[in-house]
Formats: sequence, C-alpha cells, structure tokens
Amino acid sequence: MGSLLTAAPSHAQSKSEIVIGVQCDRTGPTQIVGTVLCPAFHDYIALVNSKGGVDGHPIKAIEIDHEYKVPPAVESYERHKKEGAVTMAVYGTPQIYALTAKLTEDRIPGTSPGFGSAAAADGARYPFIFPIAATYWSQGAAAVDFVKKQLGGNLKGKKIAYIFYDNPAGREPIEVIEDLATKEGFQLKTFAVPPPGVEMGAQALDIAQRFRADFVIAHLFGGAPSVSIKEFKRVGYPLRKVVSFVWGAAEANIDGAGGFAVAEGYYAMQFAGVGTDYPVLNEIRDMYKKQGKEPPKEMASTVFYNRGVLIAALHVEAIRNALKAKPDGKLTGNDTKAGFEKISNFTLGGLVPPLKITATDHEGGGLVQIWQVKGGKFEKVTDWFAAYQDVVGKHIKEAAKK
Repeated sequence: MGSLLTAAPSHAQSKSEIVIGVQCDRTGPTQIVGTVLCPAFHDYIALVNSKGGVDGHPIKAIEIDHEYKVPPAVESYERHKKEGAVTMAVYGTPQIYALTAKLTEDRIPGTSPGFGSAAAADGARYPFIFPIAATYWSQGAAAVDFVKKQLGGNLKGKKIAYIFYDNPAGREPIEVIEDLATKEGFQLKTFAVPPPGVEMGAQALDIAQRFRADFVIAHLFGGAPSVSIKEFKRVGYPLRKVVSFVWGAAEANIDGAGGFAVAEGYYAMQFAGVGTDYPVLNEIRDMYKKQGKEPPKEMASTVFYNRGVLIAALHVEAIRNALKAKPDGKLTGNDTKAGFEKISNFTLGGLVPPLKITATDHEGGGLVQIWQVKGGKFEKVTDWFAAYQDVVGKHIKEAAKK
C-alpha cells in the first residue's frame, strides 16, 4: 500500500503526499448537506497545506460526487484505493453499509460521522469503521434525556412521538428509544415518513391532535426537516416541543421552512460547534484574505460547514498520529487506523467535542449539544453531553452477538 503513495509534487514540500478519499453528494437528494460540508473539508485541508502540510507531507483530498447512490460510491471507493488513499471519508448511511466489508478487507479506515451503523462504535467488531461522532443510538438516548429535562425530570405517563424518515437510518434508533420508554415509563408512538419525505401533513396532524404528544423527537433528512417545521406550524404544534436529530439541525433546514422567524423555538442536536466564532474558522478566513479572496459563502451555513471542518480535522489528526509512529511517511491503512485510535481531547477550540477514540470505542463518547432557534439565530442550550450510555452499550454488545 505504501508504495502506491505518489511521489512528491514539484512544489516546495519535498516529502511524499498523503491521500484522503473524499465522497460527497453535491447533486443528489442530500446536496443541501454536501454543497456546504465538502467545500469545508477542502478548506481545512488547504489550511493545513498552507502551513506546510503534516510534518512536511502535503495532504491530497480527492473528492468524488456519488449523488448519494450506492453503485457510484463503491466505484469511487475503488478509484480512491487506486489513488493510494490511506483514509476514506465515506458519505451516507447506505454507502457505509455497502463499503464496510471492503474497508475491512482492504484495511483502510472509513469515517461515518453522525450517520451509518450505530453498532460500528464497537472497534473490536468493526476495526476499520469510525463513526467518530454521536451515532443514531446515542442521538436517540440524548434526545430522550433532553426531553426528560424539558418535562421537569420525570417521563412517567408522558407521550413522546418519534417522527422519522422511513429508511434504515431513520429506523435505527427505534430499538433504543423503545428501551428507554420501558425504563422511563413514557408512551412512545412512531410516525414513519416515506421517502422522499415531502409529505407529512397527516403525521403532523396525528401527533398534534390525535396522539397529543408532550414532545416530539424528529429524525429526518434532506428536504424533510423543513417540511416538518412547516407542518407542525400549520397544525399549531409548538416547535419548542420538538427536538431534531443532527440532520434536521442546520441553517439550510430552517431557511427551507421559511426562515428563523418561522422556526422560533425549534431545538436541534449538533455534533460540531455552531456559529462563526472559532479559532480555526478565523484561520480559514485569514487564508482567503491572504489570497486576496472573500471567505467562501458556504461559511455562513455554519452547521454543515463546521461539520466538514470537523471531519477533515479528524482525518488529519489520524494522519498526524500515524506519522509520529512512522516518520518516513510510508503510511498504510493500518497506520492511520492506529492514528484514529490515538485521538484524545482534540477539540479545535470548541468546534469538536472532547472526543476520545480507542481501539474498542470508535464513536468517542456519543457527545452532542442542543441548540435552539431563538431571535433569528441558533442559541446554545446545553454543553456537550451524552446520556444512557449503559443502554446504548447494551445495544452495541447485543449487535456484536448477531
């Protein structure tokens, strides 16, 4: 594998370049995410290279747009492998499911931050898969914990609605939330939204008027979160009783619903810091200024942009750790895997939660923050937290037996 790394490019850096394979969806159903997240990934890599790379090795991030389709994702993986990629930034839950066996067989680490298989938190069973952000099980647990606090610390006899995009990713947290319903004594009702998630008037009406939910946990993607905000508004359900998982939590989702004034009160879960006020973002803006350019417009969409920075930074950190162990730069996927497993308390000035990745825990603690739409912007409501880790851990153990 090491021999596949291309020779040094002709510019100043004399050391071999290190390749990251980047998958994206800029033109398919989740382009609302990809068109912001992927440019952010490249901006962070450009920032690293502008400072001389990692220990003098330039980083080359090769992006392929798979339009959120599985066959092109598999094809892009093969192309990235040929190019000598030693880490892969996989994009999409169906895609990480399709590539798990290949990544494992080829011994190349692949990341699936905030999506993918929750069971992959188990580094012993999935040695080359790195969720490196709260999985859907951890998000479900955090959502229930947040709702419990909102409802005065007791969920006995309360009614909680779970509205979800009806695909494997949407269904994944149900088993954990059902467990917590038994544990905490609340009544859970699930509401499936069929893809592409543009019709949910009936579900919103049912939640508000028939089921009369005390709180709603929402797990929707693409254009669906915006529709849910509009529909809850339409039926008169208060948005301060709705908390969304991480893919319904961005400025783009709020804009699609008609703007921040419309979505006032709505709670959103995050796995990266929100807003423009982080040292690393200042550095990216300075990098553009030095080139005589305006900072890219994508930076204003802070939720998805900051996640792109977070993902790129974790790949670079894994490479940095790998180079410490192998200074000659002839890295393989085994080296970068070990590099990911040494990431500890790397926070980028608060943009990244205090993750700790180990050989057995590839999730890093399941940490999230809750933010709320308030007065025209997102306001932070909680600091980083994780909840019911015993319950999530039980599901990870059970999954390992299957």
